[in-house]
Amino acid sequence: MAWLGSGSGVGSGDETRGRCGAVQEPGGEGAVTEGKAPEGAQRPGAGRREPSDAGDAGPSLPAATSADPEAARRRAERRAERVTAGATELEQRLADLLRAGLAGAEQTGPGLWEETAARMVDAQAPGLASRVRELGAIPASGPGWPVRLLEECALLHLLDRGWLHRERLPDGLAATVRSRVGLPASPDGPPVRDHWLVLAQYDTVDARLTTRRVWLYGAETDRTVLLLSYGAAGRSPELTLPVGLALEAEVSAYPDAGRRRVALGRRFAPPGPTRTRPRGVRTSGAAVRYGEALRDDPWLESVPVALGRVVPVPDGDGWQLADADGDSALPLARTTGNQPGLWRLVALSGGAPVTVFGECGHRGFTPLTAWPAGPGTAVPLC
Repeated sequence: MAWLGSGSGVGSGDETRGRCGAVQEPGGEGAVTEGKAPEGAQRPGAGRREPSDAGDAGPSLPAATSADPEAARRRAERRAERVTAGATELEQRLADLLRAGLAGAEQTGPGLWEETAARMVDAQAPGLASRVRELGAIPASGPGWPVRLLEECALLHLLDRGWLHRERLPDGLAATVRSRVGLPASPDGPPVRDHWLVLAQYDTVDARLTTRRVWLYGAETDRTVLLLSYGAAGRSPELTLPVGLALEAEVSAYPDAGRRRVALGRRFAPPGPTRTRPRGVRTSGAAVRYGEALRDDPWLESVPVALGRVVPVPDGDGWQLADADGDSALPLARTTGNQPGLWRLVALSGGAPVTVFGECGHRGFTPLTAWPAGPGTAVPLC
């Protein structure tokens, strides 16, 4: 069985906390409400930290509106100047780290990184601040941490340079850089009406923000998109869409390279039962999709993929999803092995091929929902 690589092992894994631990909201089946990021709690996708995202652009507040366009333009320019100053300072910090040697990062502890992150907050670049905080946790993440630290420093350097030279970038990549840095954005795509199958829903939690991710699949457009909803620390987001049901609605895309993140617009009917399933691809196709997506967004952690006719099989200390009709497989992310969803997937399969939707990235494949080979409803795995 040929293994399909999915990138380097980057990061400490804190960013996946709560991925398969979402709790059904009091709204119950069919509830549809929307929430916005709490003021001051904006936390854009920290590159490969953000599942998504996988084109998983990070959370951002809606762009502020103003009756005075000229005043709004001046505010945007002042903020851009502060972000530029912060990115320039961060470049110097990274250069000092590499000049002194990575070994020193283990002795200094996270304090220096927290100070640097605070400076990025002052520069109004919360995306940079989030990535900097994560750098501070890498030296305590176990064997091989110098390699992971160097990789993350390289990605952060790439983001800095992208911002400092954003005028030279293609429009889509420039929009992705602005999102990753933490600038607010509003959806600018035309409304797209479809019957959207709710593929998966899960929460991620940190000390400041709870982020709910809802993946949707358009039956007519054959398009997979992401809805984001937010709650302040300790509070669940309001948006709740039951997995396996379909919602007839319009969505509008946010400006980034993948244009995968959307805002939910007009709804024409409540969620209801459907026979729609996502179109599955081979495991080799999933790895190719992730590789292609990285060209548009080098900080992308994962992409949404539906795998068709795969079988979960053990492999040493881990698991893999093997093609029933081929000789290739995708490794499951290590965090999946400790989740009850894995055993639901194994029980649903019983050795037979199933369709599995999840996120494919540099840590492997994270299964989120599965369907049996024959008739049957969606089985949430998180």
